[in-house]
Amino acid sequence: MSKIKVMTDSSVQLTSEEIKKYNITVVPLTITIDGQSYVDGVDITRSDFVKKMNAAKNLPKTSQPPIGRFVDAIKKLTADGSQVTGIFLAKTLSGTIDAARQAAEIAGQSENMIIFDSELTDRAEGFQVLAAARDAQAGKSMDEIIAHVKQIRNDQKLEMMVVNLKNLIKGGRLGALSGRIATMLNIRIALQMPKGELKVAKKGRGKKFTKAFNERVLKEITDNKDRIKEVGLSYVDTPELMQELANQIKAINPKIDVLVAETSPIIATHAGNGAYAILYYME
Repeated sequence: MSKIKVMTDSSVQLTSEEIKKYNITVVPLTITIDGQSYVDGVDITRSDFVKKMNAAKNLPKTSQPPIGRFVDAIKKLTADGSQVTGIFLAKTLSGTIDAARQAAEIAGQSENMIIFDSELTDRAEGFQVLAAARDAQAGKSMDEIIAHVKQIRNDQKLEMMVVNLKNLIKGGRLGALSGRIATMLNIRIALQMPKGELKVAKKGRGKKFTKAFNERVLKEITDNKDRIKEVGLSYVDTPELMQELANQIKAINPKIDVLVAETSPIIATHAGNGAYAILYYME
């Protein structure tokens, strides 16, 4: 039986320890800020990105990894006869998964590589990647790995709060008129991502709306506290608030593992300052 290795993209939320422990290959996206290009996680950190984003004249642009970068990674992983499970951010957010598929064909490894749409990103994508990597290390088959990842994907939740709509407006995600009105009224939006489709779940005004959002998600976690093993709290620039939220989750069930970490440039670019997401799945 050939060995199975796991590949993903840099929008994923994983710790450096997890990447090393499970031998996960992370292919970085490309970021452009005012004409200057960076390789995500290689020559720019997530915190540096936010600083540069706030100082930039224009909204940063993120793009999928170049085909050549994918081809090189695939050739390296399959050189010893291994198969590859590639789990990538939602196709609705990026062309990364298509680039990976093209690269597998160019590398002549399409038959040895499964390309999987996480339908999410960040720590939600990370949960799938970790499950695949753990299963691979345990010697499970490709079919068993994909079945497990699909099960996690079907039971995942992404709850996101956007408190500053400036970047969404700049990026054309909101019409100019509705964007101006929303900004004037201090409108915030709650986003979800069912079946890989980013949707506005609710709109509201000010801190009261954010408080109600947190309370709703915490209630759902409370109602399912014995089925939730891991929660990701990913943010743009609110570490203290996220730590408070993490403490509340740990108070619900101390056994729940909570990872608090900065989100990736692809999310920060569109979500903007103050945004954060709560990500988890139920077993």
